[in-house]
Amino acid sequence: MPADMPHVAVWIETSRGYGRGLIRGVAAYARQHGPWSIYFTPHGLSEPFSNWLSKWRGDGILARIDDQRMAKLFLAKKLPLIDLRGRLPGLKIPVVGLDNRPVAKLAFEHLRERGFRNFGFCGVPVGEHVHLDQRREFFAERVVAAGFECRIFDARKNATVGQDQKQLQSWVRSLPKPIGIMSCNDDRGQQLLNACRQIETAVPDQVAVVGVDNDEELCNLSTPALSSVDVNAERNGFVASGLLAGMMSGKKPFPGREVLFPPSHVVTRLSTDTFAVDDPSVARALRFIREHAASAIGVDEVVRAALTSRRKLERQFEALLKRSPNQEILRVRIERARSLLLETNIALAAVARQSGFSSVKYFGDAFRRQTGSSPGEFRRKSREPGNLS
Repeated sequence: MPADMPHVAVWIETSRGYGRGLIRGVAAYARQHGPWSIYFTPHGLSEPFSNWLSKWRGDGILARIDDQRMAKLFLAKKLPLIDLRGRLPGLKIPVVGLDNRPVAKLAFEHLRERGFRNFGFCGVPVGEHVHLDQRREFFAERVVAAGFECRIFDARKNATVGQDQKQLQSWVRSLPKPIGIMSCNDDRGQQLLNACRQIETAVPDQVAVVGVDNDEELCNLSTPALSSVDVNAERNGFVASGLLAGMMSGKKPFPGREVLFPPSHVVTRLSTDTFAVDDPSVARALRFIREHAASAIGVDEVVRAALTSRRKLERQFEALLKRSPNQEILRVRIERARSLLLETNIALAAVARQSGFSSVKYFGDAFRRQTGSSPGEFRRKSREPGNLS
């Protein structure tokens, strides 16, 4: 082993999708800019902290710090250290994390685009985790700013699993429906879906749920599968590794001691695959657009599917959704193109075709107008783990 190879401890849980994403980012950085000698042991979030640290000798630490005792042990090493959790804001430790304001914005827009006018937030007891409290606050702000009311689940502290489920069931029964709910994370989203199933509340038609973190195993384990905000944890792990490398080479910690990143996109699954509009013509039109936007459809085809007149449908769209049928077709096509660019490696011509665009040029022009970047730039930036945007 080279004498100058950095020895880095990575204390990140493997029990959650976010932690595993961070680890992939660390691994990607070490492959590209290393090599590093990495000390790592698989563990769960909030698992008792072992005494390995007292005997470990190294050059830097990347950690998800859970409590004051853990922070004290890491700080005692007097090594370059970056916290990847940010749960204890009073610590004077550099933090790389997630910007929760755009997370809440993305979740709200996802639900609003599906026609919901009732909104709720399902979280954990207030004060348990500062970032989950932020998601509740920012989501409620966004809902109120749009002219709606946000129903908040008031979780009880120290409740047993059974007590918590009964409280969730009671809350769901009390809500106006149909309603779109943001859960503070995927764990909570899965628990909320369980509560809905136990009291036979239809998901997504009566209650639609979107989580945060896009933990694929957990989201697909849920019934129905849980939609979720993808936060691009791999990028965060990659960037944190680069910042730690700089600190290990003698650079000062980054200004402000905190770097926060926006989320990537919402991965739509069955828990939000619905349209919450009372008008049957608009509902038929939205369903037709979602199912056929990849084909060569126009407003005339949508009008025929809606069983109404063009003028009436356009008025109904503007009143309920604040956009025209043509704008909705374009929005769905752009959404589909974004997913293909993020989740596949197919050529841009194939992305255009599978998203319903008549040509690559039209696709590129429309995509740039909607997102501010070309399809190629969007894909490239989304796949650069070290991209700060």
